[in-house]
Amino acid sequence: MRPDMYRNNANKYADVHTQSVAEDASPHKLIQLLMAGFLMRVNMAKGAIERKDFQEKSIQISKAVNIIGGLVDGLDFEKGGEISNNLNSLYEYITRRLFSASAENNIEILEEVGNLMKEIKIGWDGMPEVYH
Repeated sequence: MRPDMYRNNANKYADVHTQSVAEDASPHKLIQLLMAGFLMRVNMAKGAIERKDFQEKSIQISKAVNIIGGLVDGLDFEKGGEISNNLNSLYEYITRRLFSASAENNIEILEEVGNLMKEIKIGWDGMPEVYH
């Protein structure tokens, strides 16, 4: 199997798997899935840059940007107050950095945003689930 066919099949599997898990997930779990998906897309973009597969890099960074959009949509500014505002600012920063990483084919920027998301995810994972 050609490497590009393998990547396409792996991407399709990951999308279907994520969709099926997300359908049964709590809101807390959905945020965890978005964060994990973001990290996966950033890692895939780094690999694409290393392989000089700039079309795949663009696809993965675009998906990462869309995931950030989903995280922003999930912010509750009324209940979350300052924390939501701070996360929104951080998500805006991450989005700007993703665009820079794409324009510059810069793996270091992708590592930076990946590390930022890992820190956010650690905090989120440490919070108990609250059902409404």
